[in-house]
Amino acid sequence: MIKVLVVDDQILVRAGFAALIRATPDLEVAGEASGGEEAVRLAAAVRPDVILMDVRMPGLNGIAATGRILAAAGQPPPKVLILTTFDLDEYVYDALRAGASGFLLKDTPPERLIAAVRAIAAGDMLFAPTVTRRLVEAYTSGRDSALAPDAGLGALTAREIEVLRMVGRALSNGEIAGELQVSEATVKTHLNRAMAKLGLSSRAQAVALAYETGLVSPRPRS
Repeated sequence: MIKVLVVDDQILVRAGFAALIRATPDLEVAGEASGGEEAVRLAAAVRPDVILMDVRMPGLNGIAATGRILAAAGQPPPKVLILTTFDLDEYVYDALRAGASGFLLKDTPPERLIAAVRAIAAGDMLFAPTVTRRLVEAYTSGRDSALAPDAGLGALTAREIEVLRMVGRALSNGEIAGELQVSEATVKTHLNRAMAKLGLSSRAQAVALAYETGLVSPRPRS
C-alpha cells in the first residue's frame, strides 16, 4: 500500500485529490495538509511514501516545505510530486532543485495522476526524461545567475561525470548503458555514487545540476 500525503491550501482541490486516492485500491491517504508548515509536521508524523505538494500556498510554500521535509526525512525519504498550474513555472524548477521527484499539472487526468504516484513511489521520474529536459532548458536559458562550474564535480571520477552528463541529456539508465556498453546496474552504481558525492537526493536534481554546471548546454528556444 502506497501512503500519500496531500498538501494544498484549496480545500476543494485537496479533497478531490484525497477522494481519488481513497478510491484506488493500492493507495491510501496518510494525511491532508492545508499549508507548508502543516505538511512538514505531518510528513514527520505519518512518514508517507509520496507527497502531493502544491507550490503556491500562504506562509511556507511548497518549495520550502519540500526542502525541509527531505532534509529531516529518514530512509527511505518520501517522494515529492509537485502540483502546479503552469508547466513552465520557474517555481517548478526550484522545486526540482529542492529534491522533488517530478511535477504534474493540476488539470492532469485522474488516471495519469494515479500512474504518476505509482511511478514515483517506485523510484522513477514522473514524466519521460524529455519533459524534465524541456522544463530545465526553458528555465535555465533565461536565468541571470552565474553557473557554478565546479559544484563539487572535482570529487567525481571521469565515468561518474560522463554518466551525469548523459543523465542531463535526459537519457534513461538503459540508454546510458547502451552508449557506454555496460550494464544498467553499473550505470546505476555510478549515478548513485555521483549523487552521494554531490549531496543530491533525486534524479531531477542531477538533471538540473548538469545544466547549472555546464555539463549540458540548454538549446536555444525557438
